[in-house]
Amino acid sequence: MSVLITTTLAVTLAACGGSAADDPNTISVAYHRYGNTLQVDQWMQRVKQQYEQAHPGKTVKLDPVVAPEGEYLSKLQLRMRSPSTAPDVLYEDSFNVNSDVAAGYLAPLDDRLAQWPDWGQYIDTTKQAGKAEGKTYGVPLDTDTRGLWYNRELFAEVGLPAEWRPRTWDDILDAARQAKQRRPDAIALDLALGKAEGESVSMQTVEMLLYGTGTGTLYDEQQQKWIAPSKGFVDALGFLSTALSEDLTQSKAQIADAQYDKVFRDDLTREGRVAIRLDGSFASGNWVDSGWQDWNRTMAATPMPTQHGQAPGTVTLSGGWTLAISSSSRKQDDAFEFIKQAMAKDNVVEYAAASGNLPARADAAADPRVIDANPLNPFWIGLLGTTHYRPALPEYPKVSEQIQQSVLDMMAGKPPAEVADQWAQQVSRIVQPANTRAG
Repeated sequence: MSVLITTTLAVTLAACGGSAADDPNTISVAYHRYGNTLQVDQWMQRVKQQYEQAHPGKTVKLDPVVAPEGEYLSKLQLRMRSPSTAPDVLYEDSFNVNSDVAAGYLAPLDDRLAQWPDWGQYIDTTKQAGKAEGKTYGVPLDTDTRGLWYNRELFAEVGLPAEWRPRTWDDILDAARQAKQRRPDAIALDLALGKAEGESVSMQTVEMLLYGTGTGTLYDEQQQKWIAPSKGFVDALGFLSTALSEDLTQSKAQIADAQYDKVFRDDLTREGRVAIRLDGSFASGNWVDSGWQDWNRTMAATPMPTQHGQAPGTVTLSGGWTLAISSSSRKQDDAFEFIKQAMAKDNVVEYAAASGNLPARADAAADPRVIDANPLNPFWIGLLGTTHYRPALPEYPKVSEQIQQSVLDMMAGKPPAEVADQWAQQVSRIVQPANTRAG
């Protein structure tokens, strides 16, 4: 039955993609259109019109994929398997760049980027989003940073400062304890922990802690080795264990609820029932979309501190989306012209202002239209100078799955040291023992 479904889907995809593949003057562009990604569709429609006006005789066939994000990525990879169905340009999550490069789906862009003056406008750290195996395969559209959101009104109610700047992990826990004691009906420290939250658990919770331990990262770029076993990983799980055991986080029932992240987390935040929330710069964009226009009267943000306040004092991680070119495209020159048009400063500014995401271009990030769209954008953009990206390696998704499993094991009652040891063994199995070192 599954073979029949896959074959039918492949035939359907070939039927809908064939005309663009056969026409030398038409490029196809695949992208995600679902829920709060409608701004992507608006951006693509605008760029299509601009491109066709600037290149008479050329046509863009927009190919929106209407599906949840996980399904979008699966459908896109299915299309990439054949030149007859592969789009010329694709909207690619930086999370998937490495695995798609390893599969041979993407074309390197370095030679083209070297001839494009605008490439110099990109914030250096954001360029990592499209890199794999030492080359660049995706031009970043947007990025994000992560830190601690907190509710100023709730803080005032429980006796915490309006201008909160924790220096250590203990400062976070102490504030959460005070909030929990005086407002037991509120979630003191909201974290991505549920199985349904997937990569957010790895990147937005565990890695935000791990990268702040001083000794802890996932991968040693100089030695080209994964760091497992890792004291930093033990410490990160220890922080989570403390927060969970003291009931500072959302309840286990909420953590297990697949709808918590999609609906309830934002609802509770808007209702003033979340004191502190470790989350991304994009959170406020979701609030605006849900009708909470004056969120900035209540919510404030502060950097995530390192474990003991050690240099550099704060930590953040970034992700984002890119535009890439299919390695099987026979119209790569036209495809890159489309990317250049899409990534023109004004297009990036308009997209960032509408979506709430941070632009990857420095000149767009400094544009008043971006800053006016969100009063906290200068704060979030300011974190980009020292941000981290996840390891640009094809093994990362499997390592990430083991991080998520570690959190589930810990919530089931296993001690952090035992869970961290099991995690290290799984990482060694995934990447091979010779590619690991202790840290």
